[in-house]
Amino acid sequence: MPRSSTDARRYAEAAFQVATEDRKIDEWNDALARAAAAYANAEVAEVLNNPTLPGKGREDVLQRVLVQPVPRQVLNLIGLLMQRRRIELLPLLASEFQRLVDRRNGVTTATVTSATALSDDERRAVEQRLVQMTGGPVRVTTEVDPAIIGGIVVRIGDRQFDGSVRGRLERLRSRLVSGAL
Repeated sequence: MPRSSTDARRYAEAAFQVATEDRKIDEWNDALARAAAAYANAEVAEVLNNPTLPGKGREDVLQRVLVQPVPRQVLNLIGLLMQRRRIELLPLLASEFQRLVDRRNGVTTATVTSATALSDDERRAVEQRLVQMTGGPVRVTTEVDPAIIGGIVVRIGDRQFDGSVRGRLERLRSRLVSGAL
């Protein structure tokens, strides 16, 4: 695991602990998600990454961009990231915080990769099947990878279910090479 994701996880765990103690998990999650989305804007990222601007000025810019008020402790965390020149961790931190919220709520995260974008009906069918498989709520994110040719690949945690055409062809090739056919 790269150091940045480890650092982001540590910040997220500390933030989650504070949010849990204050009973403000949803507020923190929302604020971190909005801050990460704002940071995705190149102009905002440039301002937040600029160490020549005073920290208070950068916080004010962030507060204006976010429109809705952000809890002071979340701003303190973002200020700490800016002070330590680690603001680039913000999107990872928000993602890790969401993972902790999901884990606390019993929500399983699944990534579904397909050769083309899934229709709404296909996505719902996949979600329903994953709910049956996991026995609980599932948060599905989708990706498109034309290299899989057809079918889908589902990743839940460290488990992968490969129902792609590419995967089937590779398994067939392996069996042919090993003489198992």
